[in-house]
Parts: sequence; C-alpha cells; structure tokens
Amino acid sequence: MKNENGISGRIGLIGLGVMGEPMAVNLLQAGYALTVFNRSAQAAARLEHVGARVVTTIAHVAESSDVVVTMLPDTPDVEQVYFSEDGLLASSRSGMLLIDTTTAAPTMAKRLAEAARQRGIDTLDAPVSGGDVGAKAGTLSIMVGGDEAVYKRALPIFQVIGKNIVYMGPAGAGQVTKACNQIVVALTIEAVGEAFALGEKFGVDLVRVREALLGGFAQSRILDLHGQRALEQRYNPGFRLRLHHKDLGIALSSASEVGVSLPHTAGAREMMNVLLAHGHDNEDHSYLIQYLRNLAQNDSVI
Repeated sequence: MKNENGISGRIGLIGLGVMGEPMAVNLLQAGYALTVFNRSAQAAARLEHVGARVVTTIAHVAESSDVVVTMLPDTPDVEQVYFSEDGLLASSRSGMLLIDTTTAAPTMAKRLAEAARQRGIDTLDAPVSGGDVGAKAGTLSIMVGGDEAVYKRALPIFQVIGKNIVYMGPAGAGQVTKACNQIVVALTIEAVGEAFALGEKFGVDLVRVREALLGGFAQSRILDLHGQRALEQRYNPGFRLRLHHKDLGIALSSASEVGVSLPHTAGAREMMNVLLAHGHDNEDHSYLIQYLRNLAQNDSVI
C-alpha cells in the first residue's frame, strides 16, 4: 500500500552506524516495513530484534524495497554501495527512489542522479545534521537536493527522521548545503575554544564565561552543548572528529572546484590534522576546544 504521496511502506536502509541505526528505529516505529543491510552484524541484530528484516546483500535490500535510504561514512562508500557490479544502481528497478543521507561530495550526488535517471530511478541527496541526539529524537535537520516533485513524494519519510527539512534545489544542492553547515559548526567550535583559552589563561571561571556568553549575542547551540562538554572534559563522541575532518575536506575540495577561498576552514582542518595525528580520531569534534585550551597552557595536545 502506498501513502497519499505515492510512497510505499517498504523501505530499505543501508548503513547502521551512529546515525543510521536510530534513523532505522524511527522508521520502524512509524510503521514502515524495513529491510536493512549492514557490515556489522551486531547493529543488524539489534534492528532485527525490534522488527526489521535483515538481509546479507545490497541486492536483497533493493529487491525488498521501493525506497532505499543510505547512511554511509564517506564518498568512497557511496561509490561502492551504488556503483559496484552488485550495488544499488544495478539492483534497483525503474520507478524506485534512492535517498542518500551520507555527507559526501556534491559531485558524487550529481553523478549518481544522472546515472540513476538513465535507469528510470529517482534519487535525492539528503545529508543530515543534528548528531546522534537528533537521530534518536527524530529531529534531524535535512538538506535535500534533487527534483522537487520527488522531494515532495519523499517528505513523509523525512518527517519521521527530521524536523527542519529544507528543499535546497537540484541534485548536489543538499550536499553543498551540508558542506556549508560543517564550516559554520567547525569555526564556531574553534571560536568557543579560543574564547575558553583566553578566559582560562587570565584565570576567569569558565563556567561563568559560558553563562555570560549564553546570555548575549555570542550565544549558540555549540556554546551551550559543546561548551558544557568542554567544562566537563567529556569528549565521548556524538560526532567523531575524524568525520568532521572528512567533511571539511569535502568543503575545501568543493571550494577549489569553483575557485572559492576558505582560509579559516583550512585552518580548522589543519588543527584537526594535528589531533588525528595524536590519536584523537574517535573523540567528539568538540575536542578542538580542548586542543586550543592546551595550547594556551603550553600543555601537550595529548
């Protein structure tokens, strides 16, 4: 049975990581018949326990679904899952809808859309923001690129996993917007880190610094949540540093393609390079605040 927008209740989801697993749970709770595939058997077993059908190949996901959602780590993973000999494009039928929520290169989204169009398959690039907290709560921000009529068809699915859902334009526009988002997030984390480093060096209580700034024009969600993380030095990941490093790489390479200079984005990524080199790849991306505080105190970045 299809809903009023022509979307079937049969959905497939590939990629049950920090974001994909709670997205899958929300789709199940909304009543969709869900088929999942994941490289990690543990995540798949948890989904099977709450009602998903687990399959062992990408082709089996396509065969069992009319819409397939992917949530993958990086652009090369999108290449593998969609374009391999037994991947989604080869396995999907004309009339299916493929929604990629991976944060990947805009060029990949455009290439995928064109390849799918030639097969009579619809696609949307729909990267998300909001971290594991937003994924669990179903409150993700979703930035969608693709055909607007296809976006309208897919809106009921987006409304299950997100709240701030914005149609951005043709294929690739969603990924460009996500790159913009990651720039703002990274540079705001860096700004909080510099502010904390300065306040701490002068001996001012950072609890009070955060409280004062939250009451003025400097207030932000990052200062609120990540500022508190930094005060507690609690850097277990919601969003891993290595993934934000990857995302800034996408932003910088995309900027290079069109001749745009992003000097502060490049600087933030270079700081992340240092942290990755010292083994902090699985820390939360807010660890950048700790790095700047350590520099101010002449401490090791470790």
